[in-house]
Amino acid sequence: MTEVKDRWALITGAARGIGYLTALFMADRGCNLILHSRSLSHTEKVLDEVRKKGVKAFAVEAELSRPESVEKMLEKIDELGVQVDFVMNNAGMQIAYRTEYFSTPVSDYTESFKINTIAPAMIMYHFLPKMIERGFGRILNTTSGIRLEPQQAGYSASKAALDKITVDLGSTVNGTDVMINLTDPGWCRTDLGGPHAPNAPESAIPGIVVGIFVDDKKSGRYLNAPNFTGMTLEAAVAKAEKEFDAPY
Repeated sequence: MTEVKDRWALITGAARGIGYLTALFMADRGCNLILHSRSLSHTEKVLDEVRKKGVKAFAVEAELSRPESVEKMLEKIDELGVQVDFVMNNAGMQIAYRTEYFSTPVSDYTESFKINTIAPAMIMYHFLPKMIERGFGRILNTTSGIRLEPQQAGYSASKAALDKITVDLGSTVNGTDVMINLTDPGWCRTDLGGPHAPNAPESAIPGIVVGIFVDDKKSGRYLNAPNFTGMTLEAAVAKAEKEFDAPY
């Protein structure tokens, strides 16, 4: 199992929901953190909490719908002078639920793709070459299991595009100690999932992070968090490595 203690992880969307729980989970295991949100004020609470757990942590801000803001964030991270070994592209946006889906506006697609596809792709392209050069790294992209719902076309299409990029990039590093995989928390009661979702956010732990801890040199997998609900991290990693194979 991959050791995360004293290494650095970037978590996008860390101020609330699944990203917040992920930050606490990683801090409990001694991982230093770079916590992203749209505004530095949003991460004040989680930043304080993880530091109290004894890890080092910084906050960065970026509006993921603006590529120039993402670029500025990446520059700020580089200026920290730390080695980012883990990237968790957790942040995402569900633009709207369109009952009259034949009237879906173009902006549902453009905004969804900026936030859910282009921003994580930019982040991957920034850190992946450095990971390859070092011969170690983990990238975990949060996708969605939404299917057959044209009411959420912009969101689901942007996540499908992220899946495609992840699998394609994963093929370039498969068999190495640089691993790129997908995760999906399931339908949880978060700001994105809404109050009527069937699952508590805590049900996504440890499955939402298992792609960071696997150590079998396989990429391109869909590690759906509900498959690991209620398991210890060690058991979840063993299950992921045994039952989930690379798609190549």
